[in-house]
Amino acid sequence: MTEQPLIYSIVIPVFNEEKTISELYGRLTDVMKGLKENYEIIFVDDGSKDLSLDLIQSLRMKDKHIKCVSLSRNFGHQIAISAGIMFSSGRATILMDGDLQDPPEIIYSLVQKWREGFEVVYAIRKKRKENIFKRILYKLFYLILRKLSYIEIPLDSGDFSLMDKRVVDLLNSMPEKNRFIRGIRAWIGLKQIGVEYERDPRFAGTPKYSLRKLIGLALDGIISFSYRPLKFATQAGFFISTASFLGGFFYFIYWLLRGDAPKGFTTLAILILLLAGIQLIMIGIMGEYIGRIHEEVKNRPLFITKKLIGIEDNTGK
Repeated sequence: MTEQPLIYSIVIPVFNEEKTISELYGRLTDVMKGLKENYEIIFVDDGSKDLSLDLIQSLRMKDKHIKCVSLSRNFGHQIAISAGIMFSSGRATILMDGDLQDPPEIIYSLVQKWREGFEVVYAIRKKRKENIFKRILYKLFYLILRKLSYIEIPLDSGDFSLMDKRVVDLLNSMPEKNRFIRGIRAWIGLKQIGVEYERDPRFAGTPKYSLRKLIGLALDGIISFSYRPLKFATQAGFFISTASFLGGFFYFIYWLLRGDAPKGFTTLAILILLLAGIQLIMIGIMGEYIGRIHEEVKNRPLFITKKLIGIEDNTGK
């Protein structure tokens, strides 16, 4: 019997998700069987400390559609996604999180748009179930990113998406280490469309994206796709220099007309502290860009695999 060609690769990064894996597998399998085409489910174990990897291996024993890339340590969400993409081989690759906030049933809508000829179909969150503080932060991040970025990244579009093999091959050819997948996806261009969905609350466990990690992801997105912070530093320097020159000129005229210099130690101290603070901010902005350049030129591998389950290593990682 001739084996059917592989149509779909579903990439799911997991980090300590032992409480969600079984439910995720059941719902996702029902969806994929409904499509009636050959598929693979690639779990990427991002250095989990719980029983996530054991559960995935157990699923593999009874279902050969299950595959796994186990990383040598926790490399982070975006790197885990990138690892899964590199090992995917379907005509379409679907990215989704392992906490069931991305409902597997939305895959039907993603596939429908792909069949209509779109090469990237991204899911747009029309409603979030996180607390109001996180919702405000997310909204603020996307607004800032849209204002600063030199490419248009759709608002409220996360990593949950379907990408045609052509897009996947282009993404895999990019060697950058500080990866912001949704930004790279938008940068590639081609024929793209969004599908709205309501993001579910986490099925079980605790969120793995802390505030610090969210800020780091936001910085990666802004710095990878915008030079405006550097331009802002230059513009602020010119503005402050001009203001200082005008202030000095004013006090010089004042001295000529009045014959004495104004007393203003407090004002002087505040100005010095203000300028010192601005200088440190500007140095910090430049440091963020330089730090990422440093990461790129070291040319280390993007990730290191500990174990491959049901996958041949053809990446050289």
